Amino acid sequence: MCGIVGYIGKDNAKNIVINGLKRLEYRGYDSAGVAFIDSGKLKIYKKSGKIRNLEFELNKDLSLPHIAIGHTRWATHGEPNDINAHPHVDCTAKIAVVHNGIVENFTELRKLLENRGHKFKSQTDTEVIAHLIEEEIQKGKNLQEAVLSAVAKLKGSYAAAVICESEPDKIVCVRKDSPLVIGIGEGENFIASDVPAFLSYTNKVIFLNDNECAVVTADNIKIFDLNGNKIEKAIKEIPWSIAQAEKGGYKHFMLKEIHEQPKAIGDTISGKMSIFKKDGKISMDFDKVQIVACGTSFHAGLIGKFFIESISQIPVSVDYASEYRYRNPIIDNKTLIIAISQSGETADTLAAVRLAKKKGAKVVAICNVIGSTITREADYTIYTHAGPEISVASTKAFTTQLAALFLFAVEVAKVRKAINEETENKLLNELSEIPKKLKTFLELEKERKFIRKIALEFYNSKDALYLGRFVNYPIALEGALKLKEISYIHAEGYPAGEMKHGPIALIDEKMPVVVIAPKDRVYEKMVSNIEEVKARKGKVIAVTNANCSEIEKLADFTIEIPITEELLYPFLTVVPLQLFAYHIADFLGYDVDQPRNLAKSVTVE
Repeated sequence: MCGIVGYIGKDNAKNIVINGLKRLEYRGYDSAGVAFIDSGKLKIYKKSGKIRNLEFELNKDLSLPHIAIGHTRWATHGEPNDINAHPHVDCTAKIAVVHNGIVENFTELRKLLENRGHKFKSQTDTEVIAHLIEEEIQKGKNLQEAVLSAVAKLKGSYAAAVICESEPDKIVCVRKDSPLVIGIGEGENFIASDVPAFLSYTNKVIFLNDNECAVVTADNIKIFDLNGNKIEKAIKEIPWSIAQAEKGGYKHFMLKEIHEQPKAIGDTISGKMSIFKKDGKISMDFDKVQIVACGTSFHAGLIGKFFIESISQIPVSVDYASEYRYRNPIIDNKTLIIAISQSGETADTLAAVRLAKKKGAKVVAICNVIGSTITREADYTIYTHAGPEISVASTKAFTTQLAALFLFAVEVAKVRKAINEETENKLLNELSEIPKKLKTFLELEKERKFIRKIALEFYNSKDALYLGRFVNYPIALEGALKLKEISYIHAEGYPAGEMKHGPIALIDEKMPVVVIAPKDRVYEKMVSNIEEVKARKGKVIAVTNANCSEIEKLADFTIEIPITEELLYPFLTVVPLQLFAYHIADFLGYDVDQPRNLAKSVTVE
């Protein structure tokens, strides 16, 4: 959550930072601010609400600074208002700090600082950092030394960037448990919480690790550990273009990203990578798999359990990463952890990975962002190659995670001889057909708008129930989550067999029930569930195959998807539910890409 952007170079730093903040809006925020140094003086502008409020104020200032830092805040300590917005300054108003994360001991630090005469203006935890740096500079330290001394006193997580009037030619930044990346230009350099902030200027980056500090000038970047020892870091090139991070004619990023799924899945499966190759070896020395993830990635993990157990014949458990540490999981060196995270920076998932590694497990990361923290800490990584996903509500990241998990299952089964070559080829061929089938479905829907027409019937609903069985039970959860996330309609997903153990009491003529019922091993049972819903006058929207006459007679609306191997149906059943949620939110007039109270990358616990 939150976004940091910084620039130092030859151009107008105000404009570059504002543009960068706009590209990080998907991270979620409630206020924004910019600090810059002009003619040796620090200036601060910050406003609650949208970035345009800040931009309006900044446009009144005609200065052309060459150094600036900016921030989009998502409130943790103190309500969202102008005063609590970042950047924050010290007593002298010569030092400015932007910060992502949580300073857990800020109450005690604030009391100590106030007792020493410091005056605070905000209710935020971040402001203590500025005052700590102030004290260290007053002791005669330079900015880098002062920042390192200040963060040594902090407990919690932080990505922070600092500028100071006394050293107006540099940005000092530091990171622990919150992402920060440096963009490398010619005669200019950038810092940001995520690559899209500066992707229109450069795709060459350095990722900071935890407990690292960077001193960034227009012509140089120096990296240090928190003891001040210099570190050499590799420069990476991000294979994304700025066009991928723009809407490309679609009304919202979410709609664009739904339609990008055929290509994204194709990019994930191309090459049929050998997943476990590292240092020329293949390691299969595990006898159980534990999947950890949050949100939509957790639902992908539930489907991954079906893939791995069905194809590889290895037992799999799936945990919310936020709960994993608290149940004292049984982990040993025969346990393989699969950590799934679109951003690679999800705080709870990272914590689960670190616990597992301490207990001797190997970790496979499934991730979309090259060089992210999870990919650096994992033993192996499967990149999904989905391209930038800007909308907060995840779509193409989910289906590419499914592709990675399916490839994983087939690879493990092949090496362990759990399947023969004929079965392997059949499974991979069926997977390779998914992008084409999905493309055909999306083109037909774009032409006929049948899902949008169904959404028009239900956008005023107050509740919705989603039902699925077998591998489509997690799709019921995911469909309900999408509707909740972007339309704010209460929705619940259930395994269809559990409907009569409680949810059936809610069904009446006002309740839309979305039933996922392709022609698979549980088809007849799903037909029975639909009959139960209709007996209670519920409105049924069925996602099924063509020529399923039993469902066509019962359902109020049907959405027909192509036929595929039954384990692969989630690729096809989830997309209509993504579109259904999108169109309902669009009819309601909501900002689909930036739902309230949510952020793309949850980097605090």
